[in-house]
Amino acid sequence: MTRVVIVGAGPAGIRAAETLAQAGLCPVVIDEGARAGGQIYRRPPEGFTRPPTSLYGSEAAKAVALHGCFDGLVAQGRIDHRPESSVVAIRDGVLHVLGPDGLLPCPFDRLILATGATDRLAPVPGWQAPGVFSLGAAQIALKAQGVALGRRIVLAGSGPLLTLVAAQLQAAGAGVAAVLDTAPLGAQARALPLLAARPVVTLRGLAMRARLGRLYRAGVTLERIEADGDGPTALYWRDARGRARETPCDAVALGWHLRSETHLAELACARLVHDPLWSQWRPGADPMGRAGAGLYLAGDGLCLLGADGAEIAGRLAAIACLQDLGLPHPAPDLRRLRRLHRFATGLARAFPYPAAGVAALPDSAVICRCEGITAGALRESAAHGGAEANRVKSLSRGGMGRCQGRYCQIAATEILAAATGIAPAEAGRMRAQAPARPLPVSACLADPAPSQTILPSGRR
Repeated sequence: MTRVVIVGAGPAGIRAAETLAQAGLCPVVIDEGARAGGQIYRRPPEGFTRPPTSLYGSEAAKAVALHGCFDGLVAQGRIDHRPESSVVAIRDGVLHVLGPDGLLPCPFDRLILATGATDRLAPVPGWQAPGVFSLGAAQIALKAQGVALGRRIVLAGSGPLLTLVAAQLQAAGAGVAAVLDTAPLGAQARALPLLAARPVVTLRGLAMRARLGRLYRAGVTLERIEADGDGPTALYWRDARGRARETPCDAVALGWHLRSETHLAELACARLVHDPLWSQWRPGADPMGRAGAGLYLAGDGLCLLGADGAEIAGRLAAIACLQDLGLPHPAPDLRRLRRLHRFATGLARAFPYPAAGVAALPDSAVICRCEGITAGALRESAAHGGAEANRVKSLSRGGMGRCQGRYCQIAATEILAAATGIAPAEAGRMRAQAPARPLPVSACLADPAPSQTILPSGRR
């Protein structure tokens, strides 16, 4: 029996699993969450009282439909769901999965990676203080636990997630002190012809922003976060006219749209290319998501197209897998995907990464929060060893912490490129290494018996 494994149970992973199940296959679905849904449709614990309309707003019907689809397939035994499990390594056709039963091997013949995206962050002086979170972390706390991470919260950065999280916090009754967008209104206006590819979504975002009122400010420059032992006390910034501003707060959430989560794709030998539009490295694949022999990518881990695009890409990746297995299936979604690509290009242009501001950060600014590495240390390492990301990583320890460069790599690349007069792509990227997630040493020491291997159809 062909062993197809899907990593990730967000919109892309769910639609991929559904498509394979409809063709008579029983894929294994490995997901870090306790319940399927991914980040955008993250599900609260059982017994949580907030209704879907409060959690997902206008997307509630889509969320409920996806959750119901996946739960039904699991109940019918048509997919093998492995929740609360993380893939920490990939080698020779085997995933190494850390889950409730420890570290177990999971062999596969075909692999679909639907690993989603993480926050794309830009360092701000003082962001290493406790009480400074990513926008995604603020959203997770709200959706999964009904918790606001502060009483007076400043949200800063750029991109649709900035407006969305602010609107969700505001609707939940949280104290939002300010919503500070580094993207100028002019750039957003110039991108409107591309954003018109999805007029309903664009108008919905503008309506959310309108409800934020004077809390929302565009074209700002973030200067620093002041904090004491308990966390942030104020965020200092300049408005679009250059006037100095100060907003008292007790929590800060930062984010500049998203970055594709590529760690597992790289371990699976997918080819990565630098995308100057998004200021990040992303996997290369054909329009159906084929990224190598038996390897398929879908969702935001491949291209940042949002939840609707992830559903389409998940179906296409599964169809590509079926076609390669000699089970022909049509792919009518390709035209819709092209329209979503136009919209995504508009988002990238409307809400650019603040590369120039990052490159000009003072030497004292912390870039790698895990290891406490400053911009000055990165520049000094580049001066000694050259502006190659992995060489600078070795000399400075930047990117060697728990996140393995997920949150600091983009900023570090901009700093290295500016310091040495090269393009960011020339600086390269910090190579992905196993384990992809932290794991206990005891899990590495254990040697699972053959009976513990994860196999399709629930067999061990």
